[in-house]
Amino acid sequence: MRSWLPLAAASMALQATVAHADRDPLSGAPLPPAQASVPSPITDHFYLSASFFDPGYHTSLRADPSQPSAVLYGTPLNGEHDLGFPGHQQLGEVEAMLRMRERNRLRVDYFESDRNGGVLIGNPVVFGSQTFPAGTQLASSFDWRLITVTYTYSFWRSDRLEIGSGLAGYAVQLTAQLQAPATFQQQTVSASGAVPAIPLDVSWRVSRRFSLTARAAYFRATVKDDYGEVIDLHSDAQFRWNANFTTGVGYCSTRTALTRSSTSTAPGVVHFDIAGPEAFVRFSF
Repeated sequence: MRSWLPLAAASMALQATVAHADRDPLSGAPLPPAQASVPSPITDHFYLSASFFDPGYHTSLRADPSQPSAVLYGTPLNGEHDLGFPGHQQLGEVEAMLRMRERNRLRVDYFESDRNGGVLIGNPVVFGSQTFPAGTQLASSFDWRLITVTYTYSFWRSDRLEIGSGLAGYAVQLTAQLQAPATFQQQTVSASGAVPAIPLDVSWRVSRRFSLTARAAYFRATVKDDYGEVIDLHSDAQFRWNANFTTGVGYCSTRTALTRSSTSTAPGVVHFDIAGPEAFVRFSF
């Protein structure tokens, strides 16, 4: 008699499970168990990425005198050719994403670049309030900081494809310095600001482990004599080793342009283009 007790208990537990199972609202029949979602960029609720970035640079800048003088405009300079800045640099980059509910995502990126150069100039250079005569040995630096915060809402979301748009904010800080140690001349120009942009994010799970993602953001505006532009592009291919670890390769391109009139505190022009391949590791949950 006792040998039937475990079998009876198991039968009662099974009946209780069926009784509490999800049922069809019309027929009352038990519904099949829900299938677990496949880990992918579409299902990640949080990730943290560390990237190795190998960008090429194109830097154009002009620092105009901030005080009235006989010289209205500074000398247009190419950072790589005229000031000796390196054209390539190996850097690290950090990115994090937080998904709120199912369709809202918040992504934060941080990028910084510090470069130095040294040249013997063949022509006079006007940079801000300083005029460096021809034959001067110049030491220069260009420091760049970019923080991007992007919010997107996924207006299309399925198991394999997600497309979203929203609003992005780009906070830029730059510092450029030219100095001539022999003549004790030095000029430092800095500027900072934030601009909005319209983003578009696309994620496609090709297979259980392989995914492709792409995103873009764009902004352009002219206010009186001031002009700003941001074009940010990114694409990558990802391989997911397990539910929480992913590696990938991609390509990034960011173009930033800023023109500030003589009425601003730091008048001038800067065009900074960054583009190159990247490789990254990502931990997601």
